[in-house]
Amino acid sequence: MSTFMAKAGELEQRWFLIDAADQVVGRLAVVIADILRGKHRPDYTPHQDTGEFVIIINASRVKFTGKKMQTKTYASYSHYPGGLKKVTAKELLDTHPERIIEAAVRRMVPRNRLGRRQMTKLKVYAGPQHPHQAQKPQEYKLPF
Repeated sequence: MSTFMAKAGELEQRWFLIDAADQVVGRLAVVIADILRGKHRPDYTPHQDTGEFVIIINASRVKFTGKKMQTKTYASYSHYPGGLKKVTAKELLDTHPERIIEAAVRRMVPRNRLGRRQMTKLKVYAGPQHPHQAQKPQEYKLPF
């Protein structure tokens, strides 16, 4: 008896569709990160990309708990003096709602080459439409 280790290109990768409407950002990001990493599969291998593709629709309708909508800030720095820009969650939700989910999930995947490759499998859209019908995504039922 030996431990199973998945090899690159050996596993079939499916596409999942998740509706983010009325979902809490953090709880949703945990589920997305687990699917991207492949931790929901019995043949999960930590050093291989065993994850699957995830399509998120209705990103503009996510929710925050408490007062995070007004108090949570997202910062970006241009590496120039005075180049720090801070935006509240409400402002970011109004202008670029897909960046909220991408930022939450990015912090939950490994910070290395494997994590960056897994993040390319995340497709986030503000509205209910997406251009991935040809991949025949399966609707993923959230556990909450």
